[in-house]
Amino acid sequence: MVRSLANRVVAYLIVSQFVAFAAGWLVTLALGFAGFGLFEGFGRTADELASTRMIGLVLASLKRDDDGALRLEPIPELRAEARHTPRLKFAVFDAARNVSASGSSPELIAALTGAIKVNPTHTHFVLPGDPIESPQGLVEPVRTPFGRLHVAVYAMQFVSRDLLYAIYEDFRHLAGFFLVTALVSAGAAVFAVRRGLTPLRAIADEAARMDMDMLHRRLPVGEVPAEITPLVDGINIALERLAAGAARTRRYTANAAHELRTPIAILRARLDNLEELPVKGALLSDASRLQAIVEQLLVAARLTERQVGLDQEVDLVTSVRDVVFLYLRLAIECDRMIEFEACAPRVVTRGNRRAIEAVVANLIDNALRAEPSGGAVVVHIGPGATVAVIDHGEGVALAEREMIFEPFWRKSEATPGTGLGLAIAKELMENMRGKIGVEETPGGGATFKLIFPETVDVPEALRLPPRTS
Repeated sequence: MVRSLANRVVAYLIVSQFVAFAAGWLVTLALGFAGFGLFEGFGRTADELASTRMIGLVLASLKRDDDGALRLEPIPELRAEARHTPRLKFAVFDAARNVSASGSSPELIAALTGAIKVNPTHTHFVLPGDPIESPQGLVEPVRTPFGRLHVAVYAMQFVSRDLLYAIYEDFRHLAGFFLVTALVSAGAAVFAVRRGLTPLRAIADEAARMDMDMLHRRLPVGEVPAEITPLVDGINIALERLAAGAARTRRYTANAAHELRTPIAILRARLDNLEELPVKGALLSDASRLQAIVEQLLVAARLTERQVGLDQEVDLVTSVRDVVFLYLRLAIECDRMIEFEACAPRVVTRGNRRAIEAVVANLIDNALRAEPSGGAVVVHIGPGATVAVIDHGEGVALAEREMIFEPFWRKSEATPGTGLGLAIAKELMENMRGKIGVEETPGGGATFKLIFPETVDVPEALRLPPRTS
């Protein structure tokens, strides 16, 4: 499963905020205990933290008589607290009825009855005669099964578990604040992180567009954040090594192809001068295949190294006719023919003439091998700068029409050849922003089509009718 960096950062930000809130609460609480005046409004005395627990014990002790009057009947825990803290006082008031529960401390009833009339909320107080340096009592409204009541506790004493009660109580009161803060923080964090990762996405898009023909380029580092710069630098260093390795491979391929051209040409010449032998046609066919592959390798290497241009104006009719003429003698030697057809006297495109001729030569050589003895391969130049090489052999199965353009692919080990010709042809066509494909010939066989871009339209008056079959 792919993990999102943005989601991970947002989650860490939210968790860190809650940790910061908790740490801030504990620090201000501790500083308040220590008596720092700056935090008096936020801190508490230790005994004040016992108010939450004591209010809970008082409410658990509250009863209602048959006549509806409220009564405090201390539960064992509350009685134990009273024995442990002799000064402990507690009371319950019904502000709506202006009455107090029986069993409430008389001192609290006397001091707070008048104050309850104004319906106070979370009020700290000190009884008359006690030191006033710090509040010792608390009265606050509480929702109970008996309605909304005011509970007052006084002179309670801190125990260790009161800290947990205080945390729970504060969190209960601040839960809404925490929830809204978390949602707003998450939204702000998502926006900030996504905006912050924009340069990283730009670098990723730039890297996704790179291919073997762009190894000379490097990922830009000008707008990259400092945290990402080492990654981009590492990728650029890797690209340099890849470019150097690819350049060595291309130079080796180009040198090997260049060295092979001469002996293959000599071999062709000697085969042409041989007397008529039963194997002469097969030898010429093998030599032509070697020559076509070597020419394609050499052209591909030079195109990759940018030693030749791709913006030449090429007349497909002239170039393809020259290739057909070169292969015509081979076709006759192999008891086959080549028919050449063009939809117009000139069909002009832009590319590299040697590359185009190398691709067409490879397709014609393959077609002559596939064509049955006595048959004719058709080379047709159609509208839109397309070249079709048509044979009437076994054809190419639908499931194999993409695989045949993969390097070293062969139908079986018994299939002759290296599996390089069509792969190189596809690479050359892609370099010239063209396409190569195969479809079924009507009646049986394979039709390889080349589609070239950036055609120059020929005037309608010069166009010939398209070939019909």
